[in-house]
Amino acid sequence: MKVGKNKVVTLIYTLRFEDVNGEIIQQVNEERPFVHLFGNGTLLPTFEANLNSLEPETEFEFSLAPEEGYGEYSQEAIIELENSIFEKDGKIDEELVKIGNMITMQDQDGNPLDGRVLEIKTDKVVMDFNHSLAGKNLFFSGKVLDVREASDEELSHKHVHGPDGHHH
Repeated sequence: MKVGKNKVVTLIYTLRFEDVNGEIIQQVNEERPFVHLFGNGTLLPTFEANLNSLEPETEFEFSLAPEEGYGEYSQEAIIELENSIFEKDGKIDEELVKIGNMITMQDQDGNPLDGRVLEIKTDKVVMDFNHSLAGKNLFFSGKVLDVREASDEELSHKHVHGPDGHHH
């Protein structure tokens, strides 16, 4: 059976910066493989396109340019926020607001948005809301382990169930 829309795909992969010799960002092995309901819009489109029609035991390697991955790095995503946003009982929560810390905030529509603390000023906190992989060339290598039909329940919930399923 081939990888395709509404199939449950199990795979392992290594994600690196730039190319096959690049620094490893993430490794997913047989102990905890990536199990995903394919073709429902939750993965990067180019990532899915590179896996489409592969069969179990097929190895893959492909690169994603920033525009195919997490976008270009944007200066507009660096924002100064008033200290009052981070205050608890009238003072900044210093456990939370540390340079380099990731803080989940909300955009104007209430969607979660992760930002990294870049700088703490007297009255403002400078946050970077770029994805940590924005502006990076990504290189994936791995292997398709299994492909199966999705159940009706998995299709209606748009994610995998059962022992190999993961709720996010």
